[in-house]
Amino acid sequence: MPVKVTDWDLRKLRVLRTLHELGTVRETAEALSMTPSAVSQQLSSLSRQVGVALLEAHGRRVRLTDAAHVLLRHADVVLAQLERAEAELDGFVRGEAGRVRVGAFATAIPTLVVPALSALRRTHPHLRTRVHQAEAAEVYELLSAGEVDIGLSLAAHTPGDQDGRYERGELLTDPLDVALPAGHRMADSPAPHLRDLSDEPWIYGASGPWRDITVAACAQAGFVPEQGHVASDWRAILDMVAAGLGVALVPRLAAADDAPGVVLRTPRSDRPRRHVVWAVRAGSGRRPQIDAALRALTRIAGELHSTTVQYK
Repeated sequence: MPVKVTDWDLRKLRVLRTLHELGTVRETAEALSMTPSAVSQQLSSLSRQVGVALLEAHGRRVRLTDAAHVLLRHADVVLAQLERAEAELDGFVRGEAGRVRVGAFATAIPTLVVPALSALRRTHPHLRTRVHQAEAAEVYELLSAGEVDIGLSLAAHTPGDQDGRYERGELLTDPLDVALPAGHRMADSPAPHLRDLSDEPWIYGASGPWRDITVAACAQAGFVPEQGHVASDWRAILDMVAAGLGVALVPRLAAADDAPGVVLRTPRSDRPRRHVVWAVRAGSGRRPQIDAALRALTRIAGELHSTTVQYK
């Protein structure tokens, strides 16, 4: 029964190719750190597998038969392709190739995710990336479902390690400014206290991290905010503030400085803030592709922390 090509030992093909390049069994053995006897055994075994003689005596030396040259011609193609495969797989091992999927809330995408992935593309051009916009509370569901590899979410406090399904850490703390209508009684105050706004209708989401962050900031200032309107889209929130329908806390990353009819003030004494958190499935952070993306996100977060998101 003929022996299949898949039964051939690639090491034996490399021995045959080295013999063809160097010309003698002794030089082949030295180049491959083998004994001459082991070289001869490998070539004899390969000859039995293919069913034809690969070597013939030529004086005191040996030379390759015509069948051996045919085999080498095909073996060179196979071995070259394997070399290319090994080089490509090395990219996966080093984190230079593969895929990373990032799930993030809206305001994190232009300020954190896009700059980080742009930098990653320059340093890891063969690493494919995919962005999935989601509400901050949804990224954990996406992680659990295996739809993203890294999730960026929000928290009212620094994350702990209470959930064994995920590894989490803080990327940065994002200061919160208070958004007031341009004609508000405290619009000219350079640093209002949140407690002085305790009687105002507040605008924030019905559930999720952003509701928790607003409630926690007001609680720290000593009051429970009256929710006058429910909204989570920053454009809608700022439009309602501009119309005099209420006040809101706005994160610095939302870049709302150009909102007409809205005055942003920094409550210095209260110093409210939200925590931008990264999360991965437990154990997956050791994958080099994910580690490379997390390092890129961390670098961009560090630049933001030292420039645009500090208290004014």
